[in-house]
Amino acid sequence: MSREEFLHRLEDALKGRINTAGIRNNLNYYNQYILDEIGKGRSEEEVVDSLGDPWAIARTISDAADGTDQEVVYEENWYSSEEKTAGQDYRRESGRQNPGTGREEQPGLLHMLGFDNWWKKLLLLLTVVLIVVVAVSVITGIIRFLAPVLIPVVIALILIRLISGGKRK
Repeated sequence: MSREEFLHRLEDALKGRINTAGIRNNLNYYNQYILDEIGKGRSEEEVVDSLGDPWAIARTISDAADGTDQEVVYEENWYSSEEKTAGQDYRRESGRQNPGTGREEQPGLLHMLGFDNWWKKLLLLLTVVLIVVVAVSVITGIIRFLAPVLIPVVIALILIRLISGGKRK
């Protein structure tokens, strides 16, 4: 995919999700990033392919813009001006690096699994509750099914033990 095609798809994906100024800022950012990487010797196709799907990027941008994805929201002072002018991608594969400390921040387990919105966390909680309810239902069903057979067998074994126990010396 070419740079122009990528930017066009990104623009289409962002329309209706964020305001016009936000669309323009993001298109300028990605255009500059691609141009900077081409200037470093990478091919246009390689750079665009490394960015990924424009629709996924648009989703991340819109989630960050409306505040539903706090892990993706970045602050302007988080990155140095050298990083911005070099066109480096703000997203990190293993976490984000805080220039003040030089240490990487690792995303939490829920964020790594994609449970970064409140409704996803609620869905996870409901799924866990459903699994517990099903497990308890299955166990009680097995007990109900086996109880009419096991109780007489256990009583018979106890009686046999008591009767044979009295005959021992």
